[in-house]
Amino acid sequence: MDSDGQPDAEVVTPPSPAKPLRLHPFRALRLNGDRVGDPSSARAFARPYRAVAGRLVEWERQGHIEHDGPSAVYLHEYTSGGMTVRGLVGALDLSSRATGHDDRALLPHEGIHVRQADELAERMHEMGMNPAPILLVHRGPASVRALVHRLIDLAPDHVYSDRVGQRHRLWAVTDPADLAVVDTGLANSTLLIADGHHRYAAYLRLQEREPGTPWDRGLAMVVDQEDTPLHLGAIHRVLPGLSLDDVDAAANQAGMSSRVAEADDALASLTPSTVLASDGIHWRVLDLPELIGRAAVELVHDDLLPRLPLTSPAHYHHSVEEALDAVGTCTGEGVALILPAPAFDQVGRILMQDRLLPEKATSFQPKPSVGVLMRSLHDE
Repeated sequence: MDSDGQPDAEVVTPPSPAKPLRLHPFRALRLNGDRVGDPSSARAFARPYRAVAGRLVEWERQGHIEHDGPSAVYLHEYTSGGMTVRGLVGALDLSSRATGHDDRALLPHEGIHVRQADELAERMHEMGMNPAPILLVHRGPASVRALVHRLIDLAPDHVYSDRVGQRHRLWAVTDPADLAVVDTGLANSTLLIADGHHRYAAYLRLQEREPGTPWDRGLAMVVDQEDTPLHLGAIHRVLPGLSLDDVDAAANQAGMSSRVAEADDALASLTPSTVLASDGIHWRVLDLPELIGRAAVELVHDDLLPRLPLTSPAHYHHSVEEALDAVGTCTGEGVALILPAPAFDQVGRILMQDRLLPEKATSFQPKPSVGVLMRSLHDE
């Protein structure tokens, strides 16, 4: 939906910057640890957006925010829910566009809504900053991984736990030899956009509008999935107004077998080639036909949903429990579709075939709290 409550039907695939991929050093803004994850911190970035820069100056005077210096690429390690993730954070070079399949530096895995990207671009332009990095992921080169492992043996520049329980460690990478390792190691990388598709599209709009300025770059975190992998989970669908009979009929038309199961047996049957359906009490296991390189979520959107008598948009939920709870709140009937998570390498293969996944197909977790590292365009 757009800001006027009307459907935003224009969905496009943003282009990729050209290789070599480059993370530039930047002068970081950092919220103090006791402010990171605090909901009240959001007021610093609220409307009117043109006043954000002045608010941050006042917050810096009050000691709530700090400027780091000199410019650096940062190694950011965060631990959340028992999972530790490390990523390199820098100003991603967006100044050139890929012209062919092999020189793409980034792969978006879902389309973006044009109006939403435009609104984010206007907001960032008024603020004059990137409030948070987009999240990029790949299987990183051994040279950069070795540098990261050497850095984490050193004392970090900053250590704290934030208001939502994430523990953060930060190292500022300023040594020219270390930065050269990052440059060389990442130059030929192709990264998947894990989170921040619309912010990335907004970066591109700002770069096109003001080339040759600091808007040639946008804040990004690069995570090595081989070293500290993000958890790749599914996002489940709740379909209001439908019954399991509707799902059975559509599955049959789509060549999917549907069988009755008890809840525990159904959940144990969830595999890359099965989808579960439940009205909160009864369960079905849908056995998918041969996938032939497609993810289960693709078959659901291409073959199942078009055959269902949908009367309202699907609702999205990140856990089975949330999806089942949402079914219970549907007015009248409703069905939850419980999906298997795609594998990371499967997502990469799909994107290299120039296909996009449906909207809300993946959930990369955990994401870092906002405010750990920010970039002000007024500093460059």
